[in-house]
Amino acid sequence: MQIGLVNWTGGYLTCECYGDDVSVLGSSLGKKQTWKLRVTTEQGKQDVVALVGHQGQYLLVETDGTVRCGRPVAEKQSRFLLEVHPSGAWTLQQLESQKFLESDGEDVFCVARGLTAHHLWMPQLAEHVHVVLFNPSSQLYARTDPELNRVWVDAPVPYLEECSFLLRFRKGTCHLETSTHKFVSRSEKLATMPSTETAFHLNLKPGCLAFLTDMEGHVLYPQGSRGLLCLGDHPEENEEWFVIKRCPPWVSLRTRANRFVSIISDSEVYAGPKKLSPMSTFLFEMDSITQTVQLKGVHHKYLAQRPFRCVLANGAAKEAETRFQVLWHYGRVFLRAPGGRYLGTLPVGLLVARATHPGPNEEFVLRFANRSFLVLRGHYGYVGSSPCRETLQGNLLEPEPVEILPCKHGVYHLQSRGKSFWSLTPERTFSPWGKFALNFYLEIQGNNLLAIIAPNGYYVRGDRGGCLVADSEEIAQDCLWEF
Repeated sequence: MQIGLVNWTGGYLTCECYGDDVSVLGSSLGKKQTWKLRVTTEQGKQDVVALVGHQGQYLLVETDGTVRCGRPVAEKQSRFLLEVHPSGAWTLQQLESQKFLESDGEDVFCVARGLTAHHLWMPQLAEHVHVVLFNPSSQLYARTDPELNRVWVDAPVPYLEECSFLLRFRKGTCHLETSTHKFVSRSEKLATMPSTETAFHLNLKPGCLAFLTDMEGHVLYPQGSRGLLCLGDHPEENEEWFVIKRCPPWVSLRTRANRFVSIISDSEVYAGPKKLSPMSTFLFEMDSITQTVQLKGVHHKYLAQRPFRCVLANGAAKEAETRFQVLWHYGRVFLRAPGGRYLGTLPVGLLVARATHPGPNEEFVLRFANRSFLVLRGHYGYVGSSPCRETLQGNLLEPEPVEILPCKHGVYHLQSRGKSFWSLTPERTFSPWGKFALNFYLEIQGNNLLAIIAPNGYYVRGDRGGCLVADSEEIAQDCLWEF
């Protein structure tokens, strides 16, 4: 879990790039203000945690109360007792000395055992903002209803785009944006623009557990037999808590004959339907180390190679037979089964693993099934347009959705806000104001990681100066984008 911590003056706990200094001089949530929260043990209802900065160094307390970043000589230096207060604020009490982490508006230290406002830290989630909301009490996900302009907590599996949300943080509050770019509001109906009516406090606990309250303290939780997400005062049995998870990549596979690979009769897999359905959507779970993928259906079973080169949707997560190697070829994929043969279709549409070398019958067009836009985050920040620059930037603090328009043969057109297209400049950078659509290819290269092939055939990378540049022949680290 990645977080930022805001003190009583509005400054962010900051690990400086040079030296081991810690301050609260950060005014926004950037790389230096992002901390990994590691829960080491639990003491009753409280957690013992460690905070790790962007360079892998721990937040440490010396015997004189000085706070710095570094490698702990003793484990106790970096251990804090975390307490979540009713206001949503956190206190961090150094485990050995029992003294609280505090700041004076500039420096950070740990010298007092008496609790004051200077010891309170408001957490801000620093995970990728494109998420799904899982309610552990009901074991269901939140889902937007575009027709009724409401949000229900009624989805057993988040394979629909309507199950995804964007977390928008502004002035210490959180605005919950739906996949239709409307906002959850106090009035139960969705609002078209963010305002005080859509501003909520995000109350966080370790493990990305959170609940939302309005400015008057009313709680947002599912109510009624259908689970309408609305404000109330009496949630029962922790039903107000949600687990914030990354928006998962659900995909479809289509053959050259424009047939979707689908699960038929519980476990048999055919390329038959011409229209997308729940049974033709698969969760794309990729292991970036082995470059293998597992494809899970909405019935929670995986595609697996079985005897006689048969492929069935009855696999379990730990089975080696469910892991396929992925070969990307300009928007198309070839899937190599554990037995060494490539997946393809028979004339009747049955999916089998039979070809030793991939050909047209083993080629699939992979499409995102649960998103019409991407929120891209690279090594230096989010991707989007800046009022100060003419080119697209990859170092923004605020996310900007990129509309993805699927075309034939695995091609995507990328569209900025304002409905203009991404265009390539002679310098291999990108302008967000193009009048004509260009062809891009998207390749999933890890869990919620993708690479982008530009119209010139090169991979798009994030430049240290902030620009997006299409000049990489291979997929380097700065060519991978969280989505």
